[in-house]
Amino acid sequence: MITDINESTLASIQNPALRAYAAKYVDIYEDFRRQVREMGMEFAEEQHGESIQPQVRELGRKGAVVRNDGKSVYSNRISPSCVACQTAIASHTFFISLKCHRDCFFCFNPNQENYKQYREQVRDLAAELDALHASGQRVQHLALTGGEPLLHKDAAVQFFQRARRHFPGSYTRLYTCGDHLDPETLQSLRDAGMNEIRFSIRLEDTEKAQARTYQQIALAREYIPNVMVEMPVLPGSFAAMQQVLLKLDELGAFGINLLELCFPFHNAEEFRKRGYRIKPRPFRVLYNYWYAGGLPVAGSEETCLDLLEFALVQKLRLGVHYCSLENKHTGQVYQQNALARQGKPLYFSQRDYFLKSAKVFGEDVVTARNVLDKQGVRAYAVNPEYQGLEFPVNRIKLLRNAVAEVGISSHVLEDRGGETVLRELKVDVTSPEAFKLSDI
Repeated sequence: MITDINESTLASIQNPALRAYAAKYVDIYEDFRRQVREMGMEFAEEQHGESIQPQVRELGRKGAVVRNDGKSVYSNRISPSCVACQTAIASHTFFISLKCHRDCFFCFNPNQENYKQYREQVRDLAAELDALHASGQRVQHLALTGGEPLLHKDAAVQFFQRARRHFPGSYTRLYTCGDHLDPETLQSLRDAGMNEIRFSIRLEDTEKAQARTYQQIALAREYIPNVMVEMPVLPGSFAAMQQVLLKLDELGAFGINLLELCFPFHNAEEFRKRGYRIKPRPFRVLYNYWYAGGLPVAGSEETCLDLLEFALVQKLRLGVHYCSLENKHTGQVYQQNALARQGKPLYFSQRDYFLKSAKVFGEDVVTARNVLDKQGVRAYAVNPEYQGLEFPVNRIKLLRNAVAEVGISSHVLEDRGGETVLRELKVDVTSPEAFKLSDI
């Protein structure tokens, strides 16, 4: 068992040196929460035992497939690109520009690097695909997103044509709102070998506008092998989303990706007027993640899981996939840390892909060192600066009856100017008696 250390559990640590060490990460998290409040957003009240894991396990018992340590759950089927997203190996996403004719209040594109520039300029995707091909990298999944890529129809079609020439075995997909689709474009995309198209549906659109999107989805079904919807789920939208699922099932769509609604670090007024608040703990491990989606909104995750249960009960043929914000992050962590999985004293976690190590502090250092020496363990390091000793997590059990508390550190590897640096992000706590390697 691992105790997640935060401001509520920090005081439970008995070892004063370990408590002081863990406190610095609690302080960093609290400073982050303060910055979010300064953006104009508040956090939802934290409820005791609010974990959604019991609901995820129940969905598994009812027939859903639980993936990526509960971060991804689906019924019936899932896009192969969503499976690949877990590690993001051999997956590449491109955009022509960030220009879009819609104005979604939850859009996170303004967080993208050089957003203003790429609202006006287009990228040379031919050159980018050529460079990827020349690099010799393994490529299995390619995506074209935006902005709205079909504001540049010719360039979009040419992207998939070139992708098929360079990477003939790859699985390719397009993200679109669907407004600019027509039979000619769909025919060209099919001829270019595009495998999948993902539409977005906005619940705030008029009934007429939504009907138009459904018409476009039905049209796409005549041309593209896999037709999907991907959309953030608004808290409290269960009834409206039920109708979306039923309609997509009727149309014979391949599936829908239900995403956690996120606050994109701007547009706070729009979120506040809808009564939205941020999850009390937006990230289990606080980090500067590449995915620019933002911070998860409280209530969205529960609605997503309720919809998945609805699909199971109704026996919908539609594939329904809940993709949490944390699920979006694992590919980055995997790519940064996978190459160090054999490093000592680091352990490459199969649950969250962070690198883990064990630490004891203060008076426990001498005791732990004596035990490890007696057992012939030499892969440890003593750091006088923080009164700590670091050692491999698979040696924690050796300290039974010797120390009461052991810190579990989560690390990530970063490239800083060509030098690989190990960065610690969080410290949790376990006991040698309760620890299981499978917990991390």
